[in-house]
Amino acid sequence: MKSRHLLGSIAFLCIGFILFALYLQHYNQVLPCPLCVLQRYAFVMLAVFCLVGAIAGTSRAASFLGFITAATGAGLAGYQLWVEAHPSISCGNDPLEKAINQLFTAKLFPFLFRSEGFCTDVYAPILGLTTPQWSLVWFVLFTLAMIWTLFRR
Repeated sequence: MKSRHLLGSIAFLCIGFILFALYLQHYNQVLPCPLCVLQRYAFVMLAVFCLVGAIAGTSRAASFLGFITAATGAGLAGYQLWVEAHPSISCGNDPLEKAINQLFTAKLFPFLFRSEGFCTDVYAPILGLTTPQWSLVWFVLFTLAMIWTLFRR
C-alpha cells in the first residue's frame, strides 16, 4: 500500500470518528468531557496532517506530525481511562474545562469543541468497548501506521 493511500485512509477514518462523536453527543446525549474534546482536536489534526500528506505528497513530514499527534491522542485516551478507573479524580469542573471552552475554536465551533461532560461518566460500551477505549485502540493503530510510513522506502 502506498503511503498516500494510507494517509488518505487515516484521514477518512478520523473524519468518520469525529462525525460519530457528534452523533453520540447530539443524538444520544453523550456529553464530551475536557479529555474527549482534546481527543477530538487530535483526530482533527491527524486528519489534516494526513490529508496534506496524501494530497501534497509530503508523506514523511505529514507522517512525523501525524505520529506526534496520534501518540498524543493515545496518551490522552489512556489518561481518560485512568481517570475513569479512579472516580475520585474528576476533570469536569476544573481549569482544564474552562481553558478548553475559552479557545477560539470552542467559541467558533461549540457543537464540536465545547466541553460539557465529566471524565468520570462512563457510558454504555459500543461493541464491547467504551468510547475512550476505542480512541486508544485507534490512536495506537494510527501511531504504528505513522511509524510505518516514516520508515518505509
